[in-house]
Parts: sequence; C-alpha cells; structure tokens
Amino acid sequence: MGKTKTEGGSGRLIPLNPLAFAALIKWAGRFPDAKPEDYVFPACEAAGIEREHPDEERIEPAKPIKSWRSAWRAALKRAGLTIRFHDLRHTCITKLAESLTSDQTIMAISGHVSRKMLEHYSHIRTEAKRVALDLIAQAPNSAIIQAGVHQNGNQVQDVRERASANSLS
Repeated sequence: MGKTKTEGGSGRLIPLNPLAFAALIKWAGRFPDAKPEDYVFPACEAAGIEREHPDEERIEPAKPIKSWRSAWRAALKRAGLTIRFHDLRHTCITKLAESLTSDQTIMAISGHVSRKMLEHYSHIRTEAKRVALDLIAQAPNSAIIQAGVHQNGNQVQDVRERASANSLS
C-alpha cells in the first residue's frame, strides 16, 4: 500500500459497493493467469492496458502501474466527458451527504478529520436542499401518531406524560 498524504487516510478500510466490486471483477477477468500477489492494475509500459486487447507481453503483473493518466484520458474520450479525476471525489462526498449519510460516516470514508474539509468537498445541490426543507413542511402522518410515534422519533406517550406532569405541577 502506498503512503497517504494525510493523517485521515492512513489505514482506513473502504468497502466496495456491488457496482464497484463488479467492475473490479470484470477488470480482473482480463488477467486470467493472475496470482493473488499480483497487482490489480499492473505495470504496462506502452501495453495499451485500457484497450480491450492489450499487448500482454508488455504487462508485468508483479509490478504496479506507474501512471493511470493515459487510461483515464482514454476513458474520458470514450465517454465524451471533460472532468478531472478529483471531481469524482467531490461527487461521491456530495452524493453521500445528499443521501443523509451521517457526517461521521462520510468523514470515515473520505479520510477527512475535520468538518471544515467535509464542507469543502460536499456541494449539496439546491434540489436536495429543497427536498429536505419540503419534508419538514409535510403534515404529520396521523397513522404514525396513532401508533404512538411522534414525527421526530420520540414516543407520543412520553410527550403526553410530560404534559400531564407539567399540568400537575
């Protein structure tokens, strides 16, 4: 494992979601003779590893790839995109924040050790803000209240007991 640039990145484990895992399995399928100790992204000096049929004689699975830039540029060109690799990090953190993932979880995934860095990386879209604010303006669901659960998660019974206790005081 390479050295991390920040304290927050050292030794953290980031699980893969099913889509990312499937992509890595598909990628690994391109190297049927790979050994467990081989690199997932092997050295491939001018092998065209990003192509469907790379020059296998130029791939060195026991050594790591030196640069991913040409593969990244080729992928961007095929997809018709003009983004920076680092934009993926901002997008991921923003999507996590918009999905109501806790700040602590986002910070653990991203390796941030401060809320300031988390705020720098998350760019909550206006639509997500609108949806969040619309949710608090909705009328409470009477079926939930009748079941004894208040909209904020507290038990309605507790609220009623406090009200009774206050009226006795």
